[in-house]
Amino acid sequence: MRIVSWNCNGALRKKLAHLRSFDADVHVIQECEDPEQSTCPDYKAWASNYLWVGGNKNKGLGIFAKPEIVLALLDLDAGTLESFIPCTLNGHFVLWAVWTRQANSPTFRYIGQLWKYLQEHKATLSGKDAFVIGDFNSNVCWDAWDRWWNHSDVVRELEELEIHSLYHAIKSEAQGSESNPTFYMHRKRERPYHIDYAFLSKKYLPSALLEVGNPSIWLEHSDHMPLFVQING
Repeated sequence: MRIVSWNCNGALRKKLAHLRSFDADVHVIQECEDPEQSTCPDYKAWASNYLWVGGNKNKGLGIFAKPEIVLALLDLDAGTLESFIPCTLNGHFVLWAVWTRQANSPTFRYIGQLWKYLQEHKATLSGKDAFVIGDFNSNVCWDAWDRWWNHSDVVRELEELEIHSLYHAIKSEAQGSESNPTFYMHRKRERPYHIDYAFLSKKYLPSALLEVGNPSIWLEHSDHMPLFVQING
């Protein structure tokens, strides 16, 4: 199975050609428009099998799959937390698509949103073939000493469920010491961060592959680089 995760920085309808060459089975896209409200025929055709959430029709979170893949939304209440799409793929794999937001929260912003969502719904990941993929807007470099829901806490809790970061497994790099950025603030190469992740069930790590998009190709299209994931087995 091939999965792409990408914060497209809006106007996905204009950027489809750049994704098609990877021939992904599933796309997890942040900041994309709602296909139901789109007036672009090519985009609506491409997005014929999808799940989407968002408070702005032009910038939400979407999962887009090939026609032969069955997407089934899991009935998990997110409340005011933003933004998550929990689903199953072909009735087997559990996928959480992630785009953490500030969500008007004075305390639990960004990674705090995922931490709270994880506390409420981790049972849906336990013992499953699971993927947690997307734009976390977070890195261990922003951990705060007096906060119990840091990036490191989320990583630890996922690892307790035997769900691990594919990038860090492949690169043998510690969280916070990533050599490949996934985000360039204001599209400036001198402001790189690693804030996008693909977490997979441990049994898939040895044979899975991950590539971070090259900024020379992708930076003109978004401030985020896509993650190209191939899961074997």
